[in-house]
Amino acid sequence: MNIRDFEYFHQLVKEKNFSKVAQNFSVSQPTVTLAIKRLEEEFETTFFIRDRSHKELLVTPSGYQFDAHLKVILNELTIAQKEALRAKQEKLLFGLPPIIGNYFFPNIVSKLIATGLIEQLETKEAGSQALLKLLLDGSLDFCLLGSLEPLTQPALKAETFAQTSFKIIVSKQHPLAQKKAVYFSELKDERFIVHNEGFIHDKVLKLLAQKEHFRPDVIYRTNYVHVLKSMVASNTGIACLTDIALSPNDDFSVLDLLDEHQPKFLLSIVTRATQVMTPAKKQLLDILHDTVYHSPLGKETKQ
Repeated sequence: MNIRDFEYFHQLVKEKNFSKVAQNFSVSQPTVTLAIKRLEEEFETTFFIRDRSHKELLVTPSGYQFDAHLKVILNELTIAQKEALRAKQEKLLFGLPPIIGNYFFPNIVSKLIATGLIEQLETKEAGSQALLKLLLDGSLDFCLLGSLEPLTQPALKAETFAQTSFKIIVSKQHPLAQKKAVYFSELKDERFIVHNEGFIHDKVLKLLAQKEHFRPDVIYRTNYVHVLKSMVASNTGIACLTDIALSPNDDFSVLDLLDEHQPKFLLSIVTRATQVMTPAKKQLLDILHDTVYHSPLGKETKQ
């Protein structure tokens, strides 16, 4: 067995065509055929059946089962290659959603400067769901992530350190500004400013609207919380926003949600379960712990 045999096999399950797999890897078709034969002999089973009457290749149940294992193996090998390269470069790749970053990163960066780790750090800003995918494929080492449920995937090591609520924000000129709280059902005729897909806020809006059986009228999407806030302040639309994104200087009104069983915004420090802690990674993790647990949110969680 060799890694290339695994790659041929995985691609063949997807393509179900020897010629396409051979073309994809720039090898001859007999090369792919022999690789599959080697695997079938090694595991003493049949992974593929040629249905010559219909001119198609069928994957057997054992073939699909083997491919499920190969996906994990090939992904781990890809991660290992990325980590080996980063070890040579002495880089620490850190994922940070914009809202969580605005709240925590100023305190984190001051400690990184003091310890000298800032020279090794490369940050990636995106929505929590997008960053989670990058963490799982080995493109990031650590993340501060938001989620609606605890992150319990076997491939992850996640530590939830706080949870917050979601609020509705409206312009001070909006009729709802006279209220202190609303049910989400009262918002079915409103226009919404929303974060792009890949952000937890987009998912929350969909969940709340689905529960009330209406589709929200989304008039604008953005990656930037300051753009969202300014559009709400100008009465272009309303928005749903976690309260850690709110500031005393915001020029709009904030309403509580009265609905029962509202989603909560969970904040977690996340890394891969297989990640080996180098001294630099351990130092970064210590800084993250110290920062989040000494924040007002972290202190509330500890109490």
